[in-house]
Amino acid sequence: MKVDSHLTPDWYQIPDHVKKLEAEGYDGTGTAEMNHDPFFPLMLAAEHSEKIELHTGIAVALARSPMILANLGHDLNAYSKGRFTMGLGSQIRTHITKRFSMPWGAPARQMRELILAMRAIWYSWYEGEPLRFEGEYYNHTLMTPAFTPDNKEHGAPRVTLAAVGPIMTRIAGEVADGLIIHPFSNEKYIREVTLPAVEEGLSRSGRSMDEFEISYTPFLISGKDEETFDANKLATKRRIAFYGSTPAYKQVLGVHGWGDLQPELNTMSKKGKWQEMGELITDDMLDTFGIMGEPDSLVSEIVNRYSDFTDRINGSFSFVDTDTRLDMAAKLRAV
Repeated sequence: MKVDSHLTPDWYQIPDHVKKLEAEGYDGTGTAEMNHDPFFPLMLAAEHSEKIELHTGIAVALARSPMILANLGHDLNAYSKGRFTMGLGSQIRTHITKRFSMPWGAPARQMRELILAMRAIWYSWYEGEPLRFEGEYYNHTLMTPAFTPDNKEHGAPRVTLAAVGPIMTRIAGEVADGLIIHPFSNEKYIREVTLPAVEEGLSRSGRSMDEFEISYTPFLISGKDEETFDANKLATKRRIAFYGSTPAYKQVLGVHGWGDLQPELNTMSKKGKWQEMGELITDDMLDTFGIMGEPDSLVSEIVNRYSDFTDRINGSFSFVDTDTRLDMAAKLRAV
């Protein structure tokens, strides 16, 4: 199992931080598209590292065109000498239309086309073929030598896709190199919905699970002391409530008979009752959506529950001291 860690959001600290992660043996590090651009920090990380893998986890795909993403992906993969993976996600309609001011269609179908269009652009660059991609959402039919990169030694980056619902998950299996499973998922949902959808997508593309990478990091509720544990528990309850308020995620709650909680959380979110929402998340839900316990019990539980389908996991483990964190990461890498 590969073990990753988050990259610091402080750009001034990135050079030292990525060197430290590499020295500690982490396999990869990445960024998320939150309050900063997810691509720029990875250029700094690439400059100050030699072997650690770099990824966006995730960048919002539907806020950008395939050509923009193709350029970003090529440049980061070329500069890092083949160490970049482009992790993409669709986001939800409200964010795409109201925050990014971009059009919204059928997200899974649009995502499939976006990835295929991006691959068509890369194929044109690396194989020298004329660019001709004509689809429902994207059309790319112009590429001249002046706009074709010349540093093509490392080729195209790998592409992974974040998904929750079965349709987007099938798309990941069909056109991506891997799947980023949302932390709001849980073992029952993954086994009954996610993995069958991946298999269906892989079958459509003529591939097997051996050619596909699954990344999954469950919620971990733990701490080096009681104060840290309580703070972590409260924060996790609020995160689960936040995700649970999303209508598209109702099915994840539904496999456990908690589907009625989703509209209640959604109503509370519209009233700004973010703290009160967390109070509806029970300990049973915490144990279902993650692992709650002492730090020394987490690794064995992760292995028992998820190791048969998880290829990589985030091992930042910020709730323990450095020695414990590195020991936990080393044990997971040995799986």
